[in-house]
Amino acid sequence: RADFKMEYKQLRVWNLKLSDAGIYTCKYGSHEVHTSLHIFKLTIPLDGHFLQNEVPELILKQNSSSPLPDLSITLFNSNNNRVTPELRSKTRQTYIMNLKKLEAMDSGTWVCQVRSDSPLINHNISFAVKVLGFQNPDLERKYATVDSTVILSWHLNSQKIKWKEGFTGQLNWKQQEGANAHELLDFKVTAQGQLDETKKSSNFLFEIPERKAENIIEVKLPKVHFNHSGQYQCQLEYQGRHAQSKIELVVMKVSANPDGPLSRGANMTLTCQVSGPLPPNAYLRWERVNGTNMDVKNSRQHEVKLEVNISAAGLWSCHLIEDNDRKISLHYHVEEAPVWINYVIIGASVGGSLLVFALGCLCIISGISWQRRMQRTKRMAQARQYLLENKTCQCQQ
Repeated sequence: RADFKMEYKQLRVWNLKLSDAGIYTCKYGSHEVHTSLHIFKLTIPLDGHFLQNEVPELILKQNSSSPLPDLSITLFNSNNNRVTPELRSKTRQTYIMNLKKLEAMDSGTWVCQVRSDSPLINHNISFAVKVLGFQNPDLERKYATVDSTVILSWHLNSQKIKWKEGFTGQLNWKQQEGANAHELLDFKVTAQGQLDETKKSSNFLFEIPERKAENIIEVKLPKVHFNHSGQYQCQLEYQGRHAQSKIELVVMKVSANPDGPLSRGANMTLTCQVSGPLPPNAYLRWERVNGTNMDVKNSRQHEVKLEVNISAAGLWSCHLIEDNDRKISLHYHVEEAPVWINYVIIGASVGGSLLVFALGCLCIISGISWQRRMQRTKRMAQARQYLLENKTCQCQQ
């Protein structure tokens, strides 16, 4: 592992080990020159291949012939920003550090800067970091209306960092926390670094878009149902470790009771409902298009259903508002009943009232007649009884 160049008085040593540290002496005639070789070894686990949110452990060791100095260690990430590691344990020979939770944007060349005042040391150690993960937020919320088309996407950075190692993944869906998960598709990376996807569920209505970038996992819901809401989690697996990203799908629907045309003077109840809980900065709003402030109603915090009683026809809209931004809207057109229907309804009401009045009168007359018949029957029975009693008395005489 070494060679010597006589003309330059140079000793070259490669593949250095910690045991190579020490004092090297060059003798030339009566001259002697001593050089102290101080060696550092930085150990990066998994050859620098990590998953998102992992906390790698770095180990820095040093060896020297002289007493080992107390080192000051500073890390710089791929964006040249200072990173302060957590020092787990420290001896003069070994420093064990934990990095922060890694994100996909942390991929690149990092620098470990080692310093000491006595002896004077200022040395940089470069190392490569590849973080396989999602460019999506940790928890993404997506809103949709019933019967609309939704595409859920997870953006991987596998192409950006040229990760061609074998990893697998799957996409699961469950309606709520704690419910059973349903596997929709699984995927893996090929030798060429491309994603190969396989549809797993045949009972769930979704599609895998054909044309897309090679580092995007997508599912398409061509016609969203209210019960398609829930948590869609994309999970990566590499050498027994996992990373995941979740999209929460919230679906909105509207309904009316009664659902027919609105007659003059009548009322109707419009209901707007979302399938899942809303964040504190989101709420529902009913309003009539081109209406007044009296035609606006907002939901309370954490309310997932909003009802409004209306007496005016027209186009009513339910909005889901988050941070003063309308995320989705669903419209309901309330038709006004034709005039002849109003007359029919009025006539039916008047006719019904007259019919009720007539039936009441009939019942009263029938009751009076029945009462009179009962009284007449009672008087006749009393008369017969009286005659029978008089005849009995005459026979005894």
